[in-house]
Parts: sequence; C-alpha cells; structure tokens
Amino acid sequence: MNDLFTKKDYSLYSNAMTFMRRPLVQNPIDNDADIVVLGAPLDMATSGRPGARLGPDAIRRASVNLAWEGKKFPWDFNVFDHTKVIDSGDLVFDTGDAEDLTVRLEAAADAILNSGKTLLGLGGDHFITLPLLRAYGKKYGEMALIHFDAHTDTYSHGSRYDHGTMFYHAPNEGLISPEHSVQIGIRTEYDQKDHGFNVINAMQANDMSVDAIIEQVKGIVGDKPVYLTFDIDCLDPAFAPGTGTPVCGGLNSDKILKIIRGLQGINMVGMDVVEVSPAYDQSDITALAGATIALELLYVWTANRLNK
Repeated sequence: MNDLFTKKDYSLYSNAMTFMRRPLVQNPIDNDADIVVLGAPLDMATSGRPGARLGPDAIRRASVNLAWEGKKFPWDFNVFDHTKVIDSGDLVFDTGDAEDLTVRLEAAADAILNSGKTLLGLGGDHFITLPLLRAYGKKYGEMALIHFDAHTDTYSHGSRYDHGTMFYHAPNEGLISPEHSVQIGIRTEYDQKDHGFNVINAMQANDMSVDAIIEQVKGIVGDKPVYLTFDIDCLDPAFAPGTGTPVCGGLNSDKILKIIRGLQGINMVGMDVVEVSPAYDQSDITALAGATIALELLYVWTANRLNK
C-alpha cells in the first residue's frame, strides 16, 4: 500500500499527459536534456477552421499509444536510451495576442538553443514555425527547409500573423534558402514560374518511389543545416481528417513514415509538427499520426547523432 499513489511507468493514462511520457520539466534550461518538446497552442493565425490550439494536447494524449512499445518498429534501438527528451509543456502567452506569442516563442526557442539543446515544436497552427525559424537562424544562419504540406505557405497577401505567409517572410529575412529547400505534398495553387522553392507536388510524390523522393530531397538540401516542418494536412484527409484546411489527394501515412526514416544523414537541426485540430478528428487518428511523425523525427535526429 506504500506505493498506492506512486506513478508507475506502465500507468500510461494516469496523471498529466506528456509527449511519450517523458518527464515534465517546466524550466528546461538548466536540465541536461538533448531535446525539449514545446507546445505552442495557437490558432489565431489560421485561415480555415480553428482548433489547432488544442493540437499539442491531442498529440501528447495520442502518444501514450506509442509509449509502451520500447524501441519503435522498425528501428533497431530505443530512441530514449540514447537521447534525453523532456517535455516543457506549452508556451504561456497572453490570450488573443499574436504578437506576444511571436515574441515569447522566439525567446523560448532562443533560450533552449543557447543552452545546447534543440526542440521539437508541437502546434498549433503553422505560423509558429516562423518565430522558431527566427531563433534557429540566429544560431545556424541560412538553413534549408524540408516542408511537408498541402499548401506552399508562401502567400504574400496575408497579414503579419497568418499561417499561409511564413515561407514568404522567412526567405526575405534570410532564414531559409528556397534554392536548397523542398516542399512535399503540395496540391493547391501557387505561382509555378516565380515560386523559388523546389516542389514535389502530391501527384508526383504519390507516383514516385520513396527512394526517388529521398534522393531528390537530399540532393536539394545538401549539407546545409535543415529545419523540418510537417503540416499534418500533407497527409490525405483519409489519414488525417482533423485539420483546419484538409485537401484531398494527399500522401498516405506509410509513405510519409518511409520518407522521414530515409532522411537519416541530413543535418537536421530543428523540427515541428503542426495543424492537428482535434475538433475535426475521428477516433484520434490525426493526433496519432502527428505523434507518430514526431516520434519518427526524434529517431532520425538520434540516428544521425549515433552515426556521426
């Protein structure tokens, strides 16, 4: 009876939910972790259906379905045996104040990076990537971007706080090089003549082999530091209905996971998963997809470090 109220590792659904049941550390700076999970519960910048502010919580809750497994199939090691991951909860900002969110998120990322760690961002709508890129740019300079999405998010007609304008602003601020960046899964309109970014659209990606996609992506990014951002609507709505701007004709989850695993060897310095909107989800399948993709990114990051 002495341990009646003691948390057990196998008690997956009890107590506060953290990503993959990693320790909750609200002040991560002085911790000896390698990666900090940070949620950004924002959907004020969305142009479609709101609800992505609840995405970080949904991803964490879905991740308990993965936490019992030990090493994740088909990897041959347990990521947490080699990489210390902590969950710092969600960023706190003034409700309804997009500018406050932007400033605080960049500052939080600055502090994490300056303490020798990297972070896994959980959105929230896709706008959160811009302040994260600003923080990473201070440390790494101009980066390559690997961007999974149904939309290019390079639209110049949006406001300062818009989840469709980040990759219009980021190149103009010198944060990313479009020439060394690639957008995968695009299936909405964009200016193909003056776009600047390399694109593997959804029709092409669905017809290409996984190996061909990986080869093309690696050739584009080269040895530049890479930030990888995954908008869950890259997946077809059959696999991820719980998002604000679903578009038919996307990729399936099996192909996405194989592509991500194949990115071992790139110089991936940062990563996020965004646009999970649980109000439109069915049986938590979108949240589970988001959690699975986030976990695969941790495996790729760790595999790169082990293989140096």
